[in-house]
Amino acid sequence: MKSSVVLSLSISMSCLFVSQGMAEKDAKLNPKHAKPGTLIVDEKFVDSQLGKSWSIAKGEWTVKNGAVIGKEKESDHHAAVLSLNHPNRNSVLQFSFKLDGAKAFHVSLNHSKGHLFRVIIDNKSLAITKDKDKKDPDSKSLSLAKVETKFEPGVWYTLLLEMDGDHVHVQTDNGIHAHGSHADLDVDKTGYRFVTMGQAIGLSDLKVWELQK
Repeated sequence: MKSSVVLSLSISMSCLFVSQGMAEKDAKLNPKHAKPGTLIVDEKFVDSQLGKSWSIAKGEWTVKNGAVIGKEKESDHHAAVLSLNHPNRNSVLQFSFKLDGAKAFHVSLNHSKGHLFRVIIDNKSLAITKDKDKKDPDSKSLSLAKVETKFEPGVWYTLLLEMDGDHVHVQTDNGIHAHGSHADLDVDKTGYRFVTMGQAIGLSDLKVWELQK
Protein backbone atom coordinates (compact mmCIF):
# COMPACT_ATOMS: atom_id res chain seq x y z
CA MET A 1 0.00 0.00 0.00
CA LYS A 2 1.34 3.43 -0.89
CA SER A 3 0.43 6.50 1.07
CA SER A 4 1.27 10.17 1.24
CA VAL A 5 0.13 12.86 3.63
CA VAL A 6 0.45 16.62 3.21
CA LEU A 7 -0.19 18.84 6.23
CA SER A 8 -0.43 22.62 6.67
CA LEU A 9 -1.74 24.90 9.40
CA SER A 10 -5.34 24.71 8.21
CA ILE A 11 -5.52 21.81 5.76
CA SER A 12 -4.75 18.12 5.95
CA MET A 13 -4.83 15.88 2.90
CA SER A 14 -4.31 12.13 2.61
CA CYS A 15 -4.04 9.91 -0.46
CA LEU A 16 -4.21 6.12 -0.08
CA PHE A 17 -4.35 3.06 -2.29
CA VAL A 18 -6.59 0.38 -0.80
CA SER A 19 -7.32 -3.16 -1.88
CA GLN A 20 -10.89 -4.43 -2.06
CA GLY A 21 -12.17 -6.11 1.11
CA MET A 22 -15.45 -7.44 2.37
CA ALA A 23 -18.58 -5.35 1.82
CA GLU A 24 -22.13 -5.76 3.05
CA LYS A 25 -25.39 -3.99 3.73
CA ASP A 26 -25.76 -2.32 7.15
CA ALA A 27 -22.34 -3.46 8.35
CA LYS A 28 -21.19 -2.46 11.82
CA LEU A 29 -18.52 0.25 11.68
CA ASN A 30 -16.87 1.83 14.70
CA PRO A 31 -16.12 5.58 14.64
CA LYS A 32 -12.41 6.39 14.77
CA HIS A 33 -12.51 10.00 15.97
CA ALA A 34 -15.97 11.15 17.02
CA LYS A 35 -18.04 9.83 19.95
CA PRO A 36 -21.67 9.27 18.88
CA GLY A 37 -24.31 10.33 21.37
CA THR A 38 -28.06 10.38 20.74
CA LEU A 39 -29.36 8.54 17.66
CA ILE A 40 -31.56 11.14 15.93
CA VAL A 41 -32.31 9.39 12.60
CA ASP A 42 -32.85 5.66 12.01
CA GLU A 43 -34.22 5.23 8.50
CA LYS A 44 -35.01 1.73 7.19
CA PHE A 45 -37.17 2.96 4.26
CA VAL A 46 -39.97 0.55 5.16
CA ASP A 47 -42.77 2.84 3.97
CA SER A 48 -43.66 3.34 0.32
CA GLN A 49 -43.01 7.10 0.53
CA LEU A 50 -40.22 9.22 1.95
CA GLY A 51 -40.93 10.86 5.31
CA LYS A 52 -41.37 14.56 6.05
CA SER A 53 -37.68 15.09 6.79
CA TRP A 54 -36.81 14.28 3.18
CA SER A 55 -37.11 16.53 0.13
CA ILE A 56 -36.38 15.91 -3.55
CA ALA A 57 -34.64 18.78 -5.33
CA LYS A 58 -33.81 17.03 -8.61
CA GLY A 59 -34.17 13.64 -10.21
CA GLU A 60 -36.41 10.67 -9.49
CA TRP A 61 -36.28 9.03 -6.06
CA THR A 62 -38.47 6.04 -5.20
CA VAL A 63 -38.70 3.75 -2.17
CA LYS A 64 -38.61 0.03 -2.89
CA ASN A 65 -37.75 -3.06 -0.83
CA GLY A 66 -36.21 -1.17 2.07
CA ALA A 67 -34.13 1.20 -0.03
CA VAL A 68 -34.49 4.52 -1.81
CA ILE A 69 -33.44 4.45 -5.46
CA GLY A 70 -32.25 7.65 -7.12
CA LYS A 71 -31.55 8.48 -10.74
CA GLU A 72 -31.29 11.51 -12.97
CA LYS A 73 -34.18 12.87 -15.02
CA GLU A 74 -33.10 13.91 -18.49
CA SER A 75 -35.42 16.93 -18.35
CA ASP A 76 -33.60 18.30 -15.26
CA HIS A 77 -30.22 18.64 -16.98
CA HIS A 78 -28.82 18.20 -13.48
CA ALA A 79 -27.70 15.47 -11.13
CA ALA A 80 -30.41 13.90 -8.95
CA VAL A 81 -30.48 15.45 -5.45
CA LEU A 82 -32.20 14.15 -2.32
CA SER A 83 -31.96 16.06 0.98
CA LEU A 84 -32.34 14.93 4.58
CA ASN A 85 -33.32 18.16 6.30
CA HIS A 86 -31.68 17.80 9.71
CA PRO A 87 -29.56 20.84 10.63
CA ASN A 88 -26.34 19.78 12.33
CA ARG A 89 -22.83 20.88 13.18
CA ASN A 90 -21.05 17.83 14.58
CA SER A 91 -22.52 14.41 13.80
CA VAL A 92 -21.95 10.88 12.58
CA LEU A 93 -23.77 9.60 9.49
CA GLN A 94 -23.91 5.95 8.44
CA PHE A 95 -25.72 4.39 5.50
CA SER A 96 -25.44 1.61 2.93
CA PHE A 97 -25.18 2.34 -0.78
CA LYS A 98 -25.14 0.44 -4.05
CA LEU A 99 -23.96 1.75 -7.42
CA ASP A 100 -26.41 0.49 -10.04
CA GLY A 101 -25.22 2.39 -13.09
CA ALA A 102 -24.50 5.74 -11.43
CA LYS A 103 -21.39 7.44 -12.80
CA ALA A 104 -20.71 9.09 -9.44
CA PHE A 105 -22.37 9.60 -6.06
CA HIS A 106 -21.87 12.47 -3.60
CA VAL A 107 -22.70 12.99 0.05
CA SER A 108 -22.86 16.77 0.19
CA LEU A 109 -22.98 19.12 3.19
CA ASN A 110 -24.06 22.75 2.84
CA HIS A 111 -23.98 25.70 5.20
CA SER A 112 -26.15 28.81 5.24
CA LYS A 113 -24.08 30.52 2.53
CA GLY A 114 -24.01 27.60 0.08
CA HIS A 115 -21.96 24.48 -0.64
CA LEU A 116 -19.41 23.42 1.99
CA PHE A 117 -17.85 20.00 1.35
CA ARG A 118 -18.67 16.60 -0.12
CA VAL A 119 -17.64 12.96 -0.19
CA ILE A 120 -17.36 11.79 -3.81
CA ILE A 121 -17.65 8.13 -4.76
CA ASP A 122 -17.28 6.51 -8.17
CA ASN A 123 -16.28 2.99 -9.20
CA LYS A 124 -12.57 3.84 -8.89
CA SER A 125 -12.17 6.12 -5.89
CA LEU A 126 -13.48 7.92 -2.83
CA ALA A 127 -12.59 11.57 -2.21
CA ILE A 128 -13.29 14.36 0.28
CA THR A 129 -13.50 17.78 -1.37
CA LYS A 130 -14.06 21.24 0.05
CA ASP A 131 -16.45 23.06 -2.30
CA LYS A 132 -15.68 26.39 -3.89
CA ASP A 133 -17.62 29.48 -2.91
CA LYS A 134 -19.83 30.22 -5.91
CA LYS A 135 -20.17 33.84 -4.78
CA ASP A 136 -16.39 34.32 -4.93
CA PRO A 137 -15.01 34.21 -8.51
CA ASP A 138 -11.52 33.49 -7.17
CA SER A 139 -12.63 30.54 -5.05
CA LYS A 140 -11.68 27.00 -6.10
CA SER A 141 -12.59 23.54 -4.86
CA LEU A 142 -9.93 21.93 -2.69
CA SER A 143 -9.09 18.24 -2.42
CA LEU A 144 -8.76 17.18 1.24
CA ALA A 145 -8.32 13.45 0.68
CA LYS A 146 -8.55 10.83 -2.06
CA VAL A 147 -8.46 7.04 -1.94
CA GLU A 148 -8.08 4.89 -5.03
CA THR A 149 -10.08 1.68 -4.71
CA LYS A 150 -12.91 -0.14 -6.48
CA PHE A 151 -16.65 -0.16 -5.83
CA GLU A 152 -18.27 -3.01 -7.72
CA PRO A 153 -21.63 -2.25 -9.37
CA GLY A 154 -24.61 -3.99 -7.79
CA VAL A 155 -22.81 -4.59 -4.48
CA TRP A 156 -23.96 -3.06 -1.19
CA TYR A 157 -21.34 -1.15 0.82
CA THR A 158 -21.62 0.62 4.17
CA LEU A 159 -20.13 4.08 4.76
CA LEU A 160 -19.54 5.95 8.02
CA LEU A 161 -18.94 9.72 7.92
CA GLU A 162 -17.69 11.49 11.06
CA MET A 163 -17.87 15.30 11.28
CA ASP A 164 -16.29 16.84 14.36
CA GLY A 165 -15.25 20.49 14.31
CA ASP A 166 -12.91 21.06 11.36
CA HIS A 167 -12.24 17.32 10.89
CA VAL A 168 -13.95 14.86 8.54
CA HIS A 169 -13.27 11.12 8.57
CA VAL A 170 -14.78 8.58 6.17
CA GLN A 171 -14.58 4.80 6.33
CA THR A 172 -16.27 2.01 4.42
CA ASP A 173 -16.70 -1.63 5.28
CA ASN A 174 -14.33 -2.72 2.49
CA GLY A 175 -11.37 -1.20 4.30
CA ILE A 176 -11.24 2.42 3.13
CA HIS A 177 -10.23 5.26 5.46
CA ALA A 178 -9.95 8.91 4.40
CA HIS A 179 -9.41 11.97 6.57
CA GLY A 180 -9.36 15.68 5.83
CA SER A 181 -9.54 18.90 7.77
CA HIS A 182 -10.06 22.58 7.09
CA ALA A 183 -10.99 25.46 9.39
CA ASP A 184 -14.01 26.36 7.22
CA LEU A 185 -15.69 23.01 8.01
CA ASP A 186 -16.39 23.95 11.62
CA VAL A 187 -19.76 25.60 10.94
CA ASP A 188 -23.46 24.78 11.24
CA LYS A 189 -24.67 22.59 8.37
CA THR A 190 -28.16 22.71 6.88
CA GLY A 191 -28.63 18.96 6.40
CA TYR A 192 -27.38 16.00 4.39
CA ARG A 193 -27.64 15.86 0.59
CA PHE A 194 -27.35 12.75 -1.58
CA VAL A 195 -26.42 13.46 -5.18
CA THR A 196 -26.19 10.96 -8.02
CA MET A 197 -25.05 11.32 -11.62
CA GLY A 198 -26.65 8.88 -14.06
CA GLN A 199 -28.67 5.80 -13.16
CA ALA A 200 -28.90 4.67 -10.43
CA ILE A 201 -27.91 4.68 -6.75
CA GLY A 202 -29.47 2.70 -3.93
CA LEU A 203 -29.47 3.96 -0.32
CA SER A 204 -30.53 2.00 2.74
CA ASP A 205 -30.16 1.62 6.54
CA LEU A 206 -29.39 5.29 7.22
CA LYS A 207 -28.56 6.51 10.73
CA VAL A 208 -27.48 9.87 12.19
CA TRP A 209 -26.03 10.44 15.66
CA GLU A 210 -25.34 13.69 17.44
CA LEU A 211 -21.93 13.78 19.06
CA GLN A 212 -21.50 13.43 22.80
CA LYS A 213 -21.05 16.79 24.50
